Amino acid sequence: MSGILLRRVRPLGGDEVDVLVQDGVIAAIGTDLPVVDVEVIEGAGNILLPGLVDLHTHLREPGREDAETVASGTAAAARGGFTAVFAMANTTPVADSAAVVEQVWRLGREIGLCDVHPVGAVSVGLKGEQLAELGTMADSAAQVRVFSDDGNCVSDALLMRRALEYVKAFDGVIAQHAQEPALTAGADMNEGEVSASLGLRGWPRVAEEAIIARDLMLTEYLGSRLHLCHISTAGSVELVRAAKARGVDVSAEVTPHHLMLTEELARSYDPLYKVNPPLRTAEDVEALRDALADGTIDVIGTDHAPHADEDKDCEWGCASFGMLGLQTALSVVVEAMIRTGRLDWAGIADRMSVRPARIGRVENQGRPIVVGEPANLTLIDPDAEWVVDPLELGSLSRNSPFAGRTLPAEIVVTFLRGRPTYRKGAVH
Repeated sequence: MSGILLRRVRPLGGDEVDVLVQDGVIAAIGTDLPVVDVEVIEGAGNILLPGLVDLHTHLREPGREDAETVASGTAAAARGGFTAVFAMANTTPVADSAAVVEQVWRLGREIGLCDVHPVGAVSVGLKGEQLAELGTMADSAAQVRVFSDDGNCVSDALLMRRALEYVKAFDGVIAQHAQEPALTAGADMNEGEVSASLGLRGWPRVAEEAIIARDLMLTEYLGSRLHLCHISTAGSVELVRAAKARGVDVSAEVTPHHLMLTEELARSYDPLYKVNPPLRTAEDVEALRDALADGTIDVIGTDHAPHADEDKDCEWGCASFGMLGLQTALSVVVEAMIRTGRLDWAGIADRMSVRPARIGRVENQGRPIVVGEPANLTLIDPDAEWVVDPLELGSLSRNSPFAGRTLPAEIVVTFLRGRPTYRKGAVH
């Protein structure tokens, strides 16, 4: 067969059309396209979006292949409708050199389930002391444009200044994990009434907001580009909103779990709900949803953080921070944003594909669904509901905070350059 015909699909939730995919691109769009020498996939009015792009994924390889690998992580990504992911640098060894980022990039290309764009470390070994090889990573085969010490904050102001200055030479961006370490040492959850009642050490919102305020001022002063990872408080939203109004070149992401879950879940003492930054209050959740809707927050970043069972099946205080996110992201965002009337499907495509690709400087992702564009696509059944089973999510790990929960909207097929990388019901 010479192609795939998606029959009766709705690009961005619009009118039903047929979409012909051939040779890795969208070859034709129309009504009643001829069915000649093609595989037909019946859309039945399902939603067609550009393939999703995640600026914030932990694939764990190299070093923690017991928790995730590039192969398993990109399988999970395809299961979630993603065609490109940015792999964070906190691996072992750290992705702070051209050699490591090229290793991760090549693994992604060889596996072929999802485009993998390595994120380079800002500092050597994520230690926050000396700039990593930003220029050589940018010039490498991986063409790194996003740099982050995620998992750690670049807390030293001088180092952050130097990083922001350095990446201007090749249009890079520093993605900051905003967490003042002196204010969060030993902290387990959001600081407030719930932490006090549970006897858990609190994580104050000002620990995030103080770093954001500092970095926004540095970015404005230097005329550089800043991306804020997983912002989680209403105060952070206001800081970003004010900076954008002043013309600061800043973008921000929110995780699906911070759009849905609150600190109240910590009352269970279930480490599935232990995450960095911590789950916040219901008021913070509403502020984050509103900010995503009005564009103050630019994108969804999953912060997909797989952990081996022994790192989560333990007491709260001993458990690792982090949650799975790639496989459930679209469904959670549908529940939080579409079902509440804050975004439509075009808005979802913008926040989960178009803008992430633009921030990461990826030209062949997040593209319009028009003839001639790469066929990086995801087909979604908006009316389906599914129960989250951690054993069927593609990841090697099972630490999903949505385990057992019924979520709306299901991925039917994901296409990477016209080739299906995931099909609902297929053995994979």
